[in-house]
Amino acid sequence: MRNWLRDLAVSLGASVLIITCLYQPVRVEGTSMQPRLHDNDRLFINKFVYRFESIQRGDVVVFHYPGDPSKSYIKRVIALPGDDLRIEGGSVYVNGLRLAEPYVPTQFEDGRSAPEETIPPDNYWVMGDHRSISSDSRDFGPVPRELIYGKAAFVYWPADGVGLVR
Repeated sequence: MRNWLRDLAVSLGASVLIITCLYQPVRVEGTSMQPRLHDNDRLFINKFVYRFESIQRGDVVVFHYPGDPSKSYIKRVIALPGDDLRIEGGSVYVNGLRLAEPYVPTQFEDGRSAPEETIPPDNYWVMGDHRSISSDSRDFGPVPRELIYGKAAFVYWPADGVGLVR
């Protein structure tokens, strides 16, 4: 009995450490990241990865919404600090080159434009994959690095959506 309780305590301690420091389960609210992520999907975010790696274009990140830090958003990183970005009729250009975006299906595109701007140091331009309904950097501007707290890693629910987030 004593060994069983010890094993249970170690397991619980390890679980708390992993969830608190490394991975955190979150629930997607909204449809701005369709077709990969849907409303009420459950996924794990990696809260530790950006201590060792830099944020990359294409990463799906979770961050505190700049307008109300009590809310969290999940979006895809489109432009990095120092990048020149412009959007013409829905087409995104980074550093003068049109960005290939296979994660945005034709039916989710929109025709919005944004004037060219240079992303400030320690800021990131983020957008939802469902462009026609996404509230993103086109609306609230670049996201400061200190508001980004995780990278979407793995969908675990619903069962038919299980897999890595790309």
